[in-house]
Formats: sequence, structure tokens, C-alpha cells
Amino acid sequence: MSGRAGLIGCLLAGYAFLYAPIVFLIAFSFNDARLVTSWAGFSFRWYGVLWHDQQLLRAALLSLRVAASSATLALLVGTLAGLALARFGAFRGRLAFEAATAAPLVLPEVITGLSMLLLFIALDQAIGWPHGRGEVTVTLAHASVSVAYVAVVVRARLTGLAPVLEDAAADLYAPPLAVFRRVTLPLLAPALASGWLLAFTLSLDDVVVASFTSGPGASTMPMVVFSMLRLGPTPELYALASVIVLAVAAMLAVGWRLQRSNAGDPATQTIAGRAGQG
Repeated sequence: MSGRAGLIGCLLAGYAFLYAPIVFLIAFSFNDARLVTSWAGFSFRWYGVLWHDQQLLRAALLSLRVAASSATLALLVGTLAGLALARFGAFRGRLAFEAATAAPLVLPEVITGLSMLLLFIALDQAIGWPHGRGEVTVTLAHASVSVAYVAVVVRARLTGLAPVLEDAAADLYAPPLAVFRRVTLPLLAPALASGWLLAFTLSLDDVVVASFTSGPGASTMPMVVFSMLRLGPTPELYALASVIVLAVAAMLAVGWRLQRSNAGDPATQTIAGRAGQG
């Protein structure tokens, strides 16, 4: 009994270490005082300040656009890369292709950001594009990093699924494109959603790569927050973080409900069971 109580205590301590700062942050976003070291009463003041902070709102919208665009681009390329690695077997240059796909997973972000900066400068000097650095260069840089994560997720999903349904569709004279569209893609749907969300989160959270590849007027939200923190944290930043936490919690709740509804669908259970067999 004592051992079980100790394990529960360690678990609670671990969760407190992870989530107590977030609870503290949300609580002090309603602090009426500017200083975050003292409580001066409950107020929505800093949410109003956040709503009228044009610099921070522009940076947030820019980050959302960059994250959505880079995640979509990474999803397209990463899905093809994961499919090639999981289904095409041995082909010429496979080792080099696999190493290039996995390189962003192990390279430090400083090296990635510096290499992307040098690439964009060389392209600008050679062909005149991109002219300067901004939203496009940040999007391309984030997509190049996120491709590796999407490819890992898609490859793991395909590796765990025996190709019996794909083979059955091919035996029924379905062309390869129809097999991919009607069989492979539905089976990959959870991995595609996970990969897109992972790429979106990585882009939205990035500071280092964006700092190397952005230009004047193209500062993302993490870059603006980092520059504001040099003067010390303010309840306005706490309000911004609370809004982000609320949005993430809402998306997690929606995903949890969708997962439960899909788990109870007999058709989904039948397809998953047949795909896992063989």
C-alpha cells in the first residue's frame, strides 16, 4: 500500500511540475496589476490590452498563416516520402533518400536556420528569388523541417497496416490511383491529421529557424513574444498564452469526441480489424 501511495505521489508531483506553471499563468492573466509578482484584484484588463495590441495581433495572424501553409506543404511532401519508404521496398538511392528525410530530426535548429538563410541568399543572387525574406521564406523553411516529422508518422502508420485491402482492391482491377484514393488515404486519415497538427504546432512554436529566415515586417508571434520578454513578463503575455491554451484545449476536446465516435462506428472497427490482420 505504501509503495502504491508513493507511486501516486510521484505521479501527482510530476503532473504538478508540468501543469502548475500553466495554472499560475492563466490565473495571473486576470491580475489587475502590471507586475506579475503581486495580486491586485480580478480583472479582464489585459485581455482588452491584448485585443488592441496591433503588433502582437499581426504577428499572431502571420504565425497562423505560416503554420497552416507550411503544415499543408509538409503534409503533401511528407506523405509521399513516408509512402515511398513504407511501400516501395528497396530502390536505388533509398539510403540517401531516407537519410535526407530524417536529417531535420537530428540537426540542431541553428544549423537548419543558418543553412536555409544561406540557401535563400544564394537563390536571390542567382535568380533574383526570393527578393528579400518574409512570410514565404519562413513558410518554406518550416515546411522543410516538418516534412521529416510527417514522413515518420505516415511511415509508422503504413508499417503497422498490412496491405491486404490494397492488394484486394488491385485484384479487383482498381487502378493504382483509385487504390490510393479509396483505400490507402482513408486508412491514413488518422496519421495525416496527426502529421498536419504536429507540423502546425512545430511551426507555431518555432523561434530559431524563423529568426534566420524572416525579414523586416515578418516577425512571427514567438519572435515578438521573445523580444517582449526581454523587458520582463507582463500580464498581456499571460493573456495571450491563456487564449492559446484555451484554443488547444478546445481542439483536444473536439479530437477526443471524434475519436470516441469513430471508435464506436462498426464500419470503422471492421476496416481496422481487417487491416490489422493478414
